[in-house]
Amino acid sequence: MKVPRLNPFLLLLLLGIGGWLLFGDTSSLVVNRRVEVRAVTPRGDLAADEQNTIDIFRNAAPSVVYIDSIALRRGFFSLNAVEIPQGTGSGFVWDTYGRVVTNYHVISNANRIQVGMADQSVHKAVLIGADPDKDIAVLQVDAPAHLLRPIAIGESGPLLVGQKVFAIGNPFGLDQTITSGIISALEREINAITGHTIRGVIQTDAAINPGNSGGPLLDSAGRLIGMNTAIFSPSGAYAGIGFAVPVAEINRVVPELIAHGRMIKPGLGVSLVDERVARRLGIEGVIILDIENGSPAEQVGLRPTVQAGGEISLGDIIVGLDSYEIGSYDDLRTALQRYQVGDEVALRFIRDGETMQVRLRLIAI
Repeated sequence: MKVPRLNPFLLLLLLGIGGWLLFGDTSSLVVNRRVEVRAVTPRGDLAADEQNTIDIFRNAAPSVVYIDSIALRRGFFSLNAVEIPQGTGSGFVWDTYGRVVTNYHVISNANRIQVGMADQSVHKAVLIGADPDKDIAVLQVDAPAHLLRPIAIGESGPLLVGQKVFAIGNPFGLDQTITSGIISALEREINAITGHTIRGVIQTDAAINPGNSGGPLLDSAGRLIGMNTAIFSPSGAYAGIGFAVPVAEINRVVPELIAHGRMIKPGLGVSLVDERVARRLGIEGVIILDIENGSPAEQVGLRPTVQAGGEISLGDIIVGLDSYEIGSYDDLRTALQRYQVGDEVALRFIRDGETMQVRLRLIAI
């Protein structure tokens, strides 16, 4: 097919008309290149809410640290030990003796731990105590005294849903970051690294991301009310749901870890059958597997599980501790946390289909 040729004069005319339609007649436009210096519009005072956030960050940030955990691995070819970054997290200064509190999962696999202070200096640290069931760890950091600014301690008991909160930490390695939000819910439950349930957890919508773990959750007075521990997110990044271990639990656990390196927990002096066995048998409660010699459990006549002649005779099934109903090992563990070593309790159990009760004193385990 023969393509028609366009007259050049007609083409120029069409381009001219199109330009005029688009831009109008610019032949008389004069460009003014005189520079006018614009004055800054006075802002006025910061809003009270803004000033409060600024004050909280200024006061609390020096107490927040950056934690870098490092693991040793053998090189593939040389077989020499090499240092591999294991993970990063946050923490906060607990006292003037150099104790730093963080999440256990932040440092659980570390061979070496480094703590970065607010002035960007980095110092060696060692683990001095941990409670994996609560995801709480205490480090001793070798830092100068003037950098040890203990965080202000608040309360978690009077907290209300809707209260404003602030999180300070090191998300994605970006140190000294503050985010804000509210308390979205109280008395949540999450799983620790051990699989055990942490109860009474604070839920917040303050942005918490990887690297925030172990950092402080603060109230509007700048006081510690929780330790940021976990997020709920399909992608692994912030999705509006974060969780913090309440300060009441931290206050209970940390002194024990400093004094003993671990939690001295009250117990019955018994070991328990794996609860998956109880579930398969359709049993609600925890089955006693064995009893420690000389323990209060032995003294009051509790019965262990025994095997004789190829037959297994199940031990006593614990179903209650004082006013607490016991349906699982987690229930028993949570109930025992409310007591001290030496407290006397009423233990309810089932033996041969009959519910019985004894009183005994709790021992240290």
